[in-house]
Amino acid sequence: MHLLEFILDAIFILPAVALSITKNSTYTNPMLPGWHSDPSCIFVAEENNSFFCATSSFLTFPGMPIYTSSDLVNWRLSSHVFSRPSQVPQIGNTTVQNGGLWATTIRYHDGIFYAIVSYTPESPFVVTGFIFTTTDPYNDSAWSDPLVFPLIDIDPNLFWDDDGTTYIQFSGIHQQTIDLETGILGPASIIWTGFTKYIPEGPRMYKKDGYYYLMIAEGGTELGHHEAIARSTNIWGPYEGYSGNPILTNTNTSQYFQTVGHGELFQDASGNWWGSALATRSGPAWENYPMGRETVLFPVTWNEGEWPVLQPVRGQMSGWPLPPQTRAIPGSGPFVEDPDVIDFPPGSAIPPHFLYWRFPPEDAFTVSPQGHPNTLQLRPSKSNLTSSAPLTTIEELSLIMRVQTDTLFSFSIDVVSFEPKLQEEEVGVTAFLTQTQHLDLGIVLLPQNSSGSDGEVNLAPHLRFRVTNVPALKGDFSGTLPTIIKPLPESWLNAPIRLQVDAVNETHYALSAASSVEPSGNELMGIAPATILSGGDGEFTGTLVGVYATSNGGAGMTESYISRWRYQGKGQDINNGTFVPYTPFIG
Repeated sequence: MHLLEFILDAIFILPAVALSITKNSTYTNPMLPGWHSDPSCIFVAEENNSFFCATSSFLTFPGMPIYTSSDLVNWRLSSHVFSRPSQVPQIGNTTVQNGGLWATTIRYHDGIFYAIVSYTPESPFVVTGFIFTTTDPYNDSAWSDPLVFPLIDIDPNLFWDDDGTTYIQFSGIHQQTIDLETGILGPASIIWTGFTKYIPEGPRMYKKDGYYYLMIAEGGTELGHHEAIARSTNIWGPYEGYSGNPILTNTNTSQYFQTVGHGELFQDASGNWWGSALATRSGPAWENYPMGRETVLFPVTWNEGEWPVLQPVRGQMSGWPLPPQTRAIPGSGPFVEDPDVIDFPPGSAIPPHFLYWRFPPEDAFTVSPQGHPNTLQLRPSKSNLTSSAPLTTIEELSLIMRVQTDTLFSFSIDVVSFEPKLQEEEVGVTAFLTQTQHLDLGIVLLPQNSSGSDGEVNLAPHLRFRVTNVPALKGDFSGTLPTIIKPLPESWLNAPIRLQVDAVNETHYALSAASSVEPSGNELMGIAPATILSGGDGEFTGTLVGVYATSNGGAGMTESYISRWRYQGKGQDINNGTFVPYTPFIG
């Protein structure tokens, strides 16, 4: 055990009575598993004592997800703030894989929900601010078009003082006033440069006991990530840094949860304080973390006139009594850790937690089209999932996905109908981090080994496993994996074909295919290390799994039809090999 880790455990975990933390509740992290980075969480008594959390979405659409809970354990997708391309059309023209909408902050004031976010194409680093509002956080369409304003830097925060003045704070750490009707900004000033002064970002402002408390993230969102805090009796400063900084960190420890930071503090109905932050399940090696930055929860003690005390992030936590568990939460979205059992019946819509990479091509996906009930129709995009690095032109993708929310999982779909006509027409499944880092298994029309009697090339459907890992990037996998191609067995041609992605352990994915008539006789096509889906072009995001259709640059336009979309978690690693039990389902 590292010395700092020993000290933290001795201070925070053993003498819990001294911290006034009642150890009669336990829970496990992550609170929001899978890619849920840069969390912002609030408590709203007026909404049935509910908690709301917002996370980053970068290039995914719909974007800026909002989750709701009554108990801090069961979290339901309430809505997406960004659900109409017209709200942020820039996403459709963003070429950098880590560009897009960064670090949504959610706030509630005088009966209105606010979501403030920064948009950046990343290169050149020109930031735009957006503020959206709603009185109904359970309805995508109820979120407004944005108030647009210029930003000097990323990670904007909203704060209202007692006199009604509205402030924004953002990385730097800057502050300025804002008129929420017009977007007019007051002069910007740097109010604190932080504890280490290294990459101060993610500011949060709280007013308590006559002080303005300013909590920020520092150290870069990697292994040096941490939280620091300062306070002042004047909102413009000067700010006095806490002598005990950093107040939250797993830096220089052997803990499984690393990169802890971008924190937020909030209360529950009993007045107890809690905190949320992002973290990476990577251990200090920080090489294998395919689910990227996730949201964790920790208890906080904040006595009158004192500095807040944040309990260190672990996989197994104990602290304040949790509110009574319930799933009686408004909205139609799924709970975060629910399995997918989706058969696309007629009259249904694409599930609300499904995501696209930028905006999909027009009419790329149709539920139960005429003559094909209980299927999802895919129209192929000319581009496949792979881009150049860096991407210089926009490529629309027929790609639909969901977040990987479990360390171990199984994802599969049935290709019900696909009759390709031109070479390289393809439909398949993917484990996708970015357009430069993904694992694919497709059914693709390719030449057979022998030509016809007239010399023409005979085409036949094949299974193809291939990995995209651009070596020029700073990803955590530096090797290469061969493409594997096998003719599709003739006995499979008259029944749906099941394509499957499994996280078989913490470090590897397996992609396989089978006839749905005999799913146990599956054909293992390839195994790939999870380091391919860690870091690199997707250093701020996490893995998604889904389905794609493409002509691979050709002229093919053959539709494909899939059904029996299944995602099942099979284990959640909370401490480098310690798994949370799961309940399997049959579907």
